[in-house]
Amino acid sequence: MNVERDAALLIVDVQNDFCPNGALPVPQGDRVVAPLSRAAERFALEGLPVLASRDWHPTVTKHFQPYGGSWPVHCVQGSEGAAFHPGLRLPPETVVISKGIDPELDGYSAFEAVTDNGTPLAELLAGLGVRRLYVGGLATDYCVRSSVLDALRLGFEVTVLTDGIAGVEVNPGDSERALEEMERAGARFCGVSACTVRNEGGRDPVQQG
Repeated sequence: MNVERDAALLIVDVQNDFCPNGALPVPQGDRVVAPLSRAAERFALEGLPVLASRDWHPTVTKHFQPYGGSWPVHCVQGSEGAAFHPGLRLPPETVVISKGIDPELDGYSAFEAVTDNGTPLAELLAGLGVRRLYVGGLATDYCVRSSVLDALRLGFEVTVLTDGIAGVEVNPGDSERALEEMERAGARFCGVSACTVRNEGGRDPVQQG
């Protein structure tokens, strides 16, 4: 895997509650763990930023069904369900950003997330000189979709890691429709193990893997 020097990896919400046996499981959600772990390792080896978003909801929020929302209680701050999947190998220097903190908002997009010291994702990326994002995580049809569309609106070049995403599919076909929407907005797609990217000099693509 060889990526541009102005790139970063964004891993979206690979948390226990979104994986099998969790409170809001994405079917086969844990299939993203191995490819995203490989991607994170490679980005770290290249000295490039790795960011991991997490749902970090308060106990009472309009996001949850008991308080008028669409979803069962999940990813409550400090709970085991809110922890990253134990198989996800995040480099020590990974920047964790938290979203869904505001009880009035759903907080789907990673661009609603902040660091522990309150820095928003867009500001963080600007400070790191990031122009290109490689994105994977859960779920394709909600938080990945929202994060990718926000990134594109903000002017980032975005590549979606197709073997590093999985959808919750509340309605059949939601994931496919989300992918089509992301493509129309300008996203590129590749797999972690079989993707070509051009470096800044425009030389031949380098095979990832």
